[in-house]
Amino acid sequence: LAVTLIVVAVPEGLPMSVTLSLAVNMRRMLRTNNLVRKMHASETMGAITVICTDKTGTLTRNQMRVFETKLYGDTPDAIVDEGIAANSTAFLDADARVIGNPTEGALLLWLRDRGVDYAPLRDAARVVDQLTFTTERKFMATLVESPTEGRVLYVKGAPEIVLDRCSGFGDKEEVVRQLTAYQNMAMRTLGLAYRKTEADTCEQALSEGPLTFIGIAAISDPVRDDVPAAVGECLDAGIAVKIVTGDTPATAKEIGRQIGLWTAEDTDYNHLTGTEFAAMSDEELLGRVQALKIMSRARPLDKQRLVRLLQQCGEVVAVTGDGTNDAPALNFANVGLSMGSGTSVAKDASDITLLDDSFASIATAVMWGRSLYRNIQRFVLFQLTINFAAILICFVGAVFGTDMPLTVVQILWVNIIMDTFAAMAMASLPPNPEVMLEKPRPRNEFIITRAMARTLFTCGIIMVAVLLGMLFWWTITTGGLTVRQLTVFFSTFVFLQFWNMFNAKGFETRHSVFSCLRGCREFFLILLAIAVGQVLIVEFGGEVFRTEPLAWREWAVIIGSTSL
Repeated sequence: LAVTLIVVAVPEGLPMSVTLSLAVNMRRMLRTNNLVRKMHASETMGAITVICTDKTGTLTRNQMRVFETKLYGDTPDAIVDEGIAANSTAFLDADARVIGNPTEGALLLWLRDRGVDYAPLRDAARVVDQLTFTTERKFMATLVESPTEGRVLYVKGAPEIVLDRCSGFGDKEEVVRQLTAYQNMAMRTLGLAYRKTEADTCEQALSEGPLTFIGIAAISDPVRDDVPAAVGECLDAGIAVKIVTGDTPATAKEIGRQIGLWTAEDTDYNHLTGTEFAAMSDEELLGRVQALKIMSRARPLDKQRLVRLLQQCGEVVAVTGDGTNDAPALNFANVGLSMGSGTSVAKDASDITLLDDSFASIATAVMWGRSLYRNIQRFVLFQLTINFAAILICFVGAVFGTDMPLTVVQILWVNIIMDTFAAMAMASLPPNPEVMLEKPRPRNEFIITRAMARTLFTCGIIMVAVLLGMLFWWTITTGGLTVRQLTVFFSTFVFLQFWNMFNAKGFETRHSVFSCLRGCREFFLILLAIAVGQVLIVEFGGEVFRTEPLAWREWAVIIGSTSL
């Protein structure tokens, strides 16, 4: 009896159920463009409270084209064309697709649209020295030996940085007004400048004096069509969304407005630049990071620090990133989300890779994570209800001196039902969009909620009352228990659990358990296997299972009455 009670009491199927649910979830999430690299991440996504997202490629299409250029002064076209062609690390393939940085590629496409081939210009201008773009420097410089102009330094980068290094280009306020107008239209802006020099390095050329300002290029990157709805879905689900971008404040705010994040009620308190963020202490920021919606002109280390501060506030944080510099933040976050088009370093540091780079896939991952947690709760509810009923029946039956109402072999079959079959059934349930109407669960929440405990004890007590009532009634009326009566008892017990699986499936849902017959095909097939298995055991089990065949009327009564 003690061994039987131990077998019943220990929920040894729980680890298998969790692992199986995670594995099934991983495979299904792949169909929604979420490549789960670390198994636990698919469940953690259901608990996140904050998403720190990049702008380019995640919120926008990453299909950059030059919207307009404003050239100042009388810079020759040859200088403009050579500067764009030589001061770049991007390429265009035979089909005019960009290889490399999309912003630089947009400038090469602009040259192509004007009938200028960048390749001969780049080949002719021998590179003497180059400073690649970094988030700290915010500009790129290339020193070339031009076949027509001699030695020339070309610079491009953030307009405000480039402007500070230039002189003699007219009214600076007019340029700033034009930049602001572009940025308010969510355009990415680049400043272009050059200087003829005799220096041997870019650093030397930059230190010689002011540059000559060429002009600005406004590059558009429209918001993805599905992003506003996905952001709204996350906000409704109680998840804060924060844009962390290297773009200007005006551009970042306009994108925030287009996706429904930045509203008329928001003020400068909800926005910080990377410089302001770096200048503030942790104590100052702890009271502000939760209200923060946009961080513009951000650097990769700002993102990592933001994640750390949010976690100190008790938030569960997901972070997107695609570059090598994003790896620390991706690794530090509760869930790191890399881009399918990102670097291998970012992917290795992440937990999930978004194959389509879209924010909408993040919202889908949250739905899958919450549904997974709910499925695990359903399995726990189902298993503990059986445990509760079986332990009481075996124990009370033994105390009152009756034969063991369930044999060890029968207990083994019940264990298979409540472990293996139930785990597969609950893991097979599809995600439920209704979970996105709820708030994130507290990170220290006990997996058995009050609603689960209420259902568990209500169903368990009813089952125990019915089953013990059967035993005592037979004992009183017949003076003992026959094999046939114990067979009816065994089948009644199993079919009570059969129908209880519907209770578990319908837990915390707002619709009928029969409403998704097609999407829950595996669930109903597993239930059918349990029913068929029970009938076969009773009809052919004989002495091994201590059963006798039952008439079809008895089966009808057992199945019909337990369904209530």
